Amino acid sequence: MFDQSVTRVRAGTRTDRAGNTVLDWTLAERTEIGHLSVQPTVQQETATTDRPALVVTGWHVLSEPGTAPDILASDRIEFGGLTCEVVGEVAAWPDPLDGGTHHVEWSMQRITG
Repeated sequence: MFDQSVTRVRAGTRTDRAGNTVLDWTLAERTEIGHLSVQPTVQQETATTDRPALVVTGWHVLSEPGTAPDILASDRIEFGGLTCEVVGEVAAWPDPLDGGTHHVEWSMQRITG
């Protein structure tokens, strides 16, 4: 069940002209994350007469029990040839027996249109 993998894309950082630290996707690092179950959750299409349709496709990702992959809400995820954004915060579920992490869950989506 936990036989899937994704590629985590984490932006690098740089200092802008004002001295602020900002994300820089040209400096991104890619890391393969395995032992996952990636399940489809949503696909919806919205269209209006004055703009093209937007399609939102989403997935829910669970890590194998006993694993705690390093995923942040600011990461992007490559899966199945698509680049997705993490939606909301990443949840680390506690292990009731030892207090460590039992598993990690997050949602991701891709919007096209």
